Amino acid sequence: MRKVPAFLLRHRVVVEPYLGDTAYGLQYGPGVEVRALVDPARRLVRAADGRQATATATVITAPGLECPPGSRLTLPDGRTSTALTVAEHTAPGLPVPACTEVSCG
Repeated sequence: MRKVPAFLLRHRVVVEPYLGDTAYGLQYGPGVEVRALVDPARRLVRAADGRQATATATVITAPGLECPPGSRLTLPDGRTSTALTVAEHTAPGLPVPACTEVSCG
């Protein structure tokens, strides 16, 4: 399986994986900086709980990113955003690259 080419991932994004909600509030794992391609366009997505939400950015990374919905992302422009949806795109046997797509709200 081919991965998305590294030369296309021109941005740096910090991902803090969502661990859960505790008595002390939302808990996140340690931040990890990843290479990504960020599209700042707004679009309508369906969140994990089924409601419609407006994504303020879409982040494309190499496959295998540890980023469950609810994770905190720091985008290249300094904005902090929350992962609304996360999709692993693969196409075994086809000449298209595999990637992880995160819609941020």
